[in-house]
Amino acid sequence: MIPWNLLDLDKALRAGWAADTCSPSDLSGVAWRADNPAWGHCDITALIVHDIFGGDLVVGEVHLDGDQHGFHWWNRLPSGVELDLTREQFQRGETVTEARVIKRPPGPLRRWEEYLLLRKRVIEHLGHLPEPAV
Repeated sequence: MIPWNLLDLDKALRAGWAADTCSPSDLSGVAWRADNPAWGHCDITALIVHDIFGGDLVVGEVHLDGDQHGFHWWNRLPSGVELDLTREQFQRGETVTEARVIKRPPGPLRRWEEYLLLRKRVIEHLGHLPEPAV
């Protein structure tokens, strides 16, 4: 196995993000665009990072103009460092509340097909990944 670094993982995720892996609820509000590829990918990206590094999944509420507009997921690594590879998606002035730790959803996820598709694309760039923590 060839070693890779965090930059390799970031590049592989970015290469895999597309309209067909974007959260459907995000597609109905603001469409996925190639110039904002992280849009609608926080949940499945955080799950893939969790597959690789473990740690905690964290979530915060997304607010825009005082109204809640869904949730944002990211990771807290075992070292305590918070890693958010999709934070840049918020380009309209959205704010995200403080993180709260959540348990990984069991079994097939709400966005299982999108998760598997993104995971497959990441594997095509990086090679083998640890099995999903289900």
